[in-house]
Amino acid sequence: MVVADLHVHTTNSDGSLTLETLPDAAEAAGVTTVAVTDHDRLHPDLRTPVSTVGGVTVVHGIELRVETADGRVDLLGYGARRTPELTSLIERLQADRVERGAAIIDRVEERLGTDLPIEAREGIGRPHIAEAIATASEYGYAAAFEELIGEDCPCYVPRDVPDFESGVAALRGACSLVGLAHPYRYDDPESALRRCSKLDTVERFYPYGRDVDPRAVDRAIERYDLVATGGSDAHDELLGEAGLDADAYRTFRAAL
Repeated sequence: MVVADLHVHTTNSDGSLTLETLPDAAEAAGVTTVAVTDHDRLHPDLRTPVSTVGGVTVVHGIELRVETADGRVDLLGYGARRTPELTSLIERLQADRVERGAAIIDRVEERLGTDLPIEAREGIGRPHIAEAIATASEYGYAAAFEELIGEDCPCYVPRDVPDFESGVAALRGACSLVGLAHPYRYDDPESALRRCSKLDTVERFYPYGRDVDPRAVDRAIERYDLVATGGSDAHDELLGEAGLDADAYRTFRAAL
């Protein structure tokens, strides 16, 4: 039984949960602990590494995309505090998100000959723009990515992504634990898992929507002495699709 969902997004990035709706969502899922891990942002209303919100233990975290020689991977930082280094990195990434979002919106509007009901802001991502495209045109959400704003599409604009080393350094200075997210979402999971030699955790439990062989992750956990984490990567209000049971959570909490 999942008691801790350690990968959740809020309206602070591209999720629909808020701190106000989180307790009800957690109760509905039978989850007692949630890690808020918004993309490239700390949550402005979480001021301590761990807090209690409506009776739910909330771990303040962050999900940070970084560049490696073998491709991009996502890191999860847990027990986050605000440090000058991480704050500076986040401010840089958010300024780039706003600039990139405005550029994508301009390209889509020019291509479709219509105004989108969205403005560039901090935290904006392509999912927000895809929703606006679906509202204002005949394109559905998936088609917006496939034909307009996905990589190699006419309205795509690349974004600033820090390198692995600087990303890890910024997270290490601010977070109690730093780990690899969803290893089987990458083109080369084995290469991504080798990066765990410099990390503390790996996301062992994740709803991939397909069968995966967890043995490579288990080998990495043993080889690098990692703490197993898990989460639903929720962008809606459905929590607990994946996460830690009580025993695994106790191990995580002790490490945190």
